[in-house]
Amino acid sequence: MANVVVVGAQWGDEGKGKIVDWLSERSDVIARFQGGHNAGHTLVIDGKVYKLNALPSGVVRGGKLSVIGNGVVLDPWHLVEEIAKIREQGVDISPETLMIAENTPLILPIHGELDRAREEAASKGTKIGTTGRGIGPAYEDKVGRRSVRVADLGDAATLEARVDRALQHHDPLRKGLGIEPIDRDALIAQLQEIAPEILQYAAPVWKVLGDKRKAGKRILFEGAQGALLDIDFGTYPFVTSSNVIAGQAATGVGVGPGAINYVLGIVKAYTTRVGEGPFPTELDDENGQRLGERGREFGTVTGRQRRCGWFDAALVRQTCATSGVKGIALTKLDVLDGFETLRICTGYELDGERLDYLPTAAEQQARCTPVYEDMPGWSESTEGARRWVDLPANAIKYVRRVEELIDCPVAMLSTSPEREDTILVTDPFAD
Repeated sequence: MANVVVVGAQWGDEGKGKIVDWLSERSDVIARFQGGHNAGHTLVIDGKVYKLNALPSGVVRGGKLSVIGNGVVLDPWHLVEEIAKIREQGVDISPETLMIAENTPLILPIHGELDRAREEAASKGTKIGTTGRGIGPAYEDKVGRRSVRVADLGDAATLEARVDRALQHHDPLRKGLGIEPIDRDALIAQLQEIAPEILQYAAPVWKVLGDKRKAGKRILFEGAQGALLDIDFGTYPFVTSSNVIAGQAATGVGVGPGAINYVLGIVKAYTTRVGEGPFPTELDDENGQRLGERGREFGTVTGRQRRCGWFDAALVRQTCATSGVKGIALTKLDVLDGFETLRICTGYELDGERLDYLPTAAEQQARCTPVYEDMPGWSESTEGARRWVDLPANAIKYVRRVEELIDCPVAMLSTSPEREDTILVTDPFAD
């Protein structure tokens, strides 16, 4: 059975939630492999809206196992609240339907406090634009070998030792930022109180997934954010604090690279970005405003308005290469309805030289100007289309040109937030 990795191939917000939900119906296991509750996935099923941050998108599908892998950083208090909200919407969540890797690092209240204090202290032009939810500091503690992990919640002595090690690092930082010292006993008490809620879902995920693979079960690996926010291959330093590209799927849950059979990249028919950082095709005109309004471009987590621009084929070609994408799911095609002319960025000009990729140096990224190719738009509606024959001729030409420019075929086409408004070209699970 084929196992599929789903990654965002732009700056996030590409519509991964809908596509993962669509694919989850054909999966046995949905495994989240990186990120934190700074991710926001919105699912619309039979007119009912589900908003998820920490939980894998597959939880709304009955009979599936959802997994939070060790590549995730987990806020236990947020998770408990999110589970309660989803249960109120009629979704069954239990240790039989949800597992958390025992070696998953926890996001503590001190991480969010540090995150927000740093962003407030940053001078103009150096702010990263984080969500302030503590994801970055939690990943720092993981790499610094001072995390409190899920398994640590089960032993009082170990928990106290982990907290003490974290405090040795955090208290000097807090003093420099003018934050009160950490109340050690209060933090330990908070963790001990939440421990039973989290430990009921704890499991050796690497072993569970290995057994599932041997039994021939289909695994869907779900990422958060987008590849252009990858800590190594994104627009650094305006990135997230984890690896987002498809290679992280293996290490983020504890399987070998051979477990990955197909990588599906999720791509909007235009480009958006939340927060700071370079954005070569950004539009500060009525076209950008129109894209934002028609696409309802507001962050699921922060509510911040997303920056909007024309489709950047050079960037998507780049992310398809770094993630080994075999096919893309092109979303929000309907947002482009009614534009007389559409522009596609094919590369950049930098100091008189033509580039077909975005350079690594931040200073050069800021000076790149897009090279555009214009295409005729269409006046007909594509919203809700479920077959190629339902699409206007110019819409099909646009999709075909995108395929050529990113050197990757379209496997799925989404024409509305509704899960059934999807045109399937290639079945990722049949690979």
